[in-house]
Amino acid sequence: MATSFYITTPIYYVNARPHIGSAYTSIAADVLARFKRQEGCDVKFLTGTDEHGQKVAQSAERLGKTPQTFCDEVSAHFRALTPLLNLTPTDFIRTTEARHKKAAQALWTLLYDRGQIYLGIYAGWYDVREEAFYREEELIKGKSPSGNSVEWIEEFSYFFKLSAWQQPLLEFYKNNPNFIAPDYRRNEILRFVESGLKDLSVSRSRLTWGIPVPNDGKHVMYVWIDALANYLTSLGFPDSLRELKQFWPNCVHLVGKEITRFHTIYWPALLMAADLPLPRQVFAHGWLTVEGQKMSKSLGNVIDPHDLVCAYGADAVRYFLLREISFGEDGDFSERALRRRLNADLANDLGNLVQRVLSFIHKYFAAQVPLRRDFSKEDQDFLKIFPQILNRVQKYIDQVFFHRALETIWEGIVAANRYVDQQKPWLLVKSDKARLEVVLTVLLEGIYRIGVLLRSFIPISAETILNMIAVAPEARDFSYFYTPYTPVGGLPPLDILFTKVQENAC
Repeated sequence: MATSFYITTPIYYVNARPHIGSAYTSIAADVLARFKRQEGCDVKFLTGTDEHGQKVAQSAERLGKTPQTFCDEVSAHFRALTPLLNLTPTDFIRTTEARHKKAAQALWTLLYDRGQIYLGIYAGWYDVREEAFYREEELIKGKSPSGNSVEWIEEFSYFFKLSAWQQPLLEFYKNNPNFIAPDYRRNEILRFVESGLKDLSVSRSRLTWGIPVPNDGKHVMYVWIDALANYLTSLGFPDSLRELKQFWPNCVHLVGKEITRFHTIYWPALLMAADLPLPRQVFAHGWLTVEGQKMSKSLGNVIDPHDLVCAYGADAVRYFLLREISFGEDGDFSERALRRRLNADLANDLGNLVQRVLSFIHKYFAAQVPLRRDFSKEDQDFLKIFPQILNRVQKYIDQVFFHRALETIWEGIVAANRYVDQQKPWLLVKSDKARLEVVLTVLLEGIYRIGVLLRSFIPISAETILNMIAVAPEARDFSYFYTPYTPVGGLPPLDILFTKVQENAC
């Protein structure tokens, strides 16, 4: 039976349309999902939208729409990322769906019945934009840590006994050191938990746009239980525990660093309190700036993924975001840097390699692959690097180090180009056609493996490469990686993989 793997993005808040930051997380999750499928895993890939809360209600009111209509419209923009970025989710969850309301209320009831939720009074400084309460000592010059205005609010609220789970959490972190990644995020969370946890307000009585608290219509659930429960909803909770048992032990949550605390403290504590198992890992990536500045509407530098894909193609955007930026750390987006990567890495290194090798076969062998395997030691030395590359890439993928995985694949591409320059097939065509056949066979073996390695990262281009060298659809996963390249018939016409762009254009 295939190993099960569950990858999730955060569910995106519908107060605004998607930007390059949400595309970044979704692309990363898609690479993990695709790669694990190539390894033969049974994969669930979840994304979706978080649709409740005060900001949503206010945004809808300003536009003269009902909250549900507003959510329907904005959620559709996030769903449209799937075809735009060539994503492969198996589920798209919305917190306004009936199945999610049922799951969130079931989780609440589990916690309440176990004595983990109680009614009290909450008093604190409230940041409306962030929908978060802050203690006096957390304010900075009278404003929230995000720089927003706050107001003092007192209200009845249900509380989750978070403080009771401080020691169990610390014990869990100790026994599961890879639960929080990268390491420096783990260290931040450890310091926070060790400083002491207070009970968590998990309901709001002033709001109506939310999931009603079971048996108390005066309250709606706050985001901690509502939104976080989406990961269980997609697995059929509470109606069935089959998929929870199957997928949950190998679940990875990809999140932005700003919601690390929610996913690594509140979420595991809620699950422990409900006597439910915990996911395998939470990996928090950094923020994207745009040419050194934080993205904001006021600066006019919010990047629309649709515009980027229309200009450069989905593969170029996917490749740039995962190669240019060390996943886990903050990174900077620049169109100039994207164009540079497109021209240098994709068009020059990869595109030219494929084009010049296949052009020889079309020109001198009438598109029939000249398989000849009497390899020299030099040929064998070149080919043996690819199993090593696959082993390293698999390790980097498991560590969620996408940039290192791509750097490693590019070692194979650079080596292939070096091999072409060393063997000089343009001379062999005149002097030694038998050797030329061997050299082209060696290069096709390399291009085949490069195409397979790139399928998760730049799927459109990788499939085009594998189509151009006539690889059977079933021979494109890693289970075939160590078998000789075997085309199914002659080669089809050449396609242009990447078109160069002007690097210094505005």
